[in-house]
Amino acid sequence: MTKQEVRSLELFDLSKTIAKDLFEKYSYPWEVLAELESFISELGKKLDPNEYDKKGDDIWIHKTAKIAPTVSLKGPAIICEGAELRQSAFIRGSVIIGKKSIAGNSCEFKNSVLFDDVQTPHYNYVGDSILGYKSHMGASSLTSNVKSDKSLVKIHLDDEDLETGRKKVGAILGDFVEVGCGSVLNPGTVIGKNSIIYPLSSVRGTVPADSIYKAKDDVVKKN
Repeated sequence: MTKQEVRSLELFDLSKTIAKDLFEKYSYPWEVLAELESFISELGKKLDPNEYDKKGDDIWIHKTAKIAPTVSLKGPAIICEGAELRQSAFIRGSVIIGKKSIAGNSCEFKNSVLFDDVQTPHYNYVGDSILGYKSHMGASSLTSNVKSDKSLVKIHLDDEDLETGRKKVGAILGDFVEVGCGSVLNPGTVIGKNSIIYPLSSVRGTVPADSIYKAKDDVVKKN
């Protein structure tokens, strides 16, 4: 992928997130992570109280959202219209769960944005990550957000590296991405729109749009 292809406007339909204004401020999606906490806190104050219930100081939950009694919620967080948080989901703070998105059983979320209609149904970890519209993470697929040597995360492109300046960057999933069960998305992974990741994959770097990732050296275009 090129620098152009990893820009937010290439990866996402920004009309499919309540955080549109934040993404439009920056060229690259990982740049929003530094501001996400304050953005949620300020946006929450502007939400219609006829539509959103406020819990504590900084958690806003749409009245149509379904929240299981065993969910753990830490703010700031916004849970949007029709979202579903299932048993033992753990929201650790600085999280937006988009419209009709699913935060599944025993899943954990931290400093991340789920666009509308995202599915993370079973045993997923999503940290310092952006999941685009109608993306889906199969059971037990994970985002890894810290490198083993704790160095700053880089985005590895076809011909250069982009510095993020951040120790923690998980994965960026474009719209309609499908991640197979048991896969690990290593720090700084970017997956283009409409791509499919085979189950049990370990993905590093970038995957072009409209691709099928079978292995590191076996990435093919979708028919």
